[in-house]
Amino acid sequence: MKNGRYDRLAGLPVMSVDCPMDSGPTYGNDAVKRIVIADDHEVVRSGLRAIVDTRSNWIVSGEATNGEQAVALALETLPDIVIVDYSMPLMNGIEVSRRLKLMHLRSEVLILTMHESEELLTEAIMAGVRGFLFKSDARKHLIFAIEALLDGRPYFTSVLLEKLLHDYQINKQNKSDVLLTSREQSVVQLIAEGHTNRSISAILKLSVKTVETHRAAAMRKLGMSSTAELVRYAIRKKLVAP
Repeated sequence: MKNGRYDRLAGLPVMSVDCPMDSGPTYGNDAVKRIVIADDHEVVRSGLRAIVDTRSNWIVSGEATNGEQAVALALETLPDIVIVDYSMPLMNGIEVSRRLKLMHLRSEVLILTMHESEELLTEAIMAGVRGFLFKSDARKHLIFAIEALLDGRPYFTSVLLEKLLHDYQINKQNKSDVLLTSREQSVVQLIAEGHTNRSISAILKLSVKTVETHRAAAMRKLGMSSTAELVRYAIRKKLVAP
């Protein structure tokens, strides 16, 4: 369907799309872009396919119902884009991306998810994912996300990016997150666990004087003057259980 209104697409809100009429894609033309859709719900796949079909030079080269099928289809059809639900049977969307990267496929991965999780986005980025979109945003942003990936640009849902940017700015302001050395952090953790300087020196195989030096350096960097403050810091940073 070239022009029209798609209602009840996989539970996605109504979307109106206007595209110029033409004779359809020319197979073999470099302009044709292949897209694999992977979701274990048929109604979701149908909705996504309907949106993809609004672009004459985009074709769905295959549909998968689990992560393993998505990887197999990517190997078989060499798509430009793999749209994959994060919560897939057998292999989740992030693992799909890892597999494709290990196989040196050039397919870009666009993960769709219902989970609003900064940790999930961070994990996805580390796995080589360059597209991350909430399912609830698909009707408005799926086409833009695909176009961005095809142009070599990343596309991430703005809500989580704003949260990540906020956290980065907060952490940047809070120098204590980055100033402690690993040795100083170990000393702070052991202090919070109730160890004395002498027992810490035995555990870390350092002299007592060196332990005292690390302790003093940590307290100076953190702007603290008491052991109680160090303990609260360690609990807040989850170095020890409260």
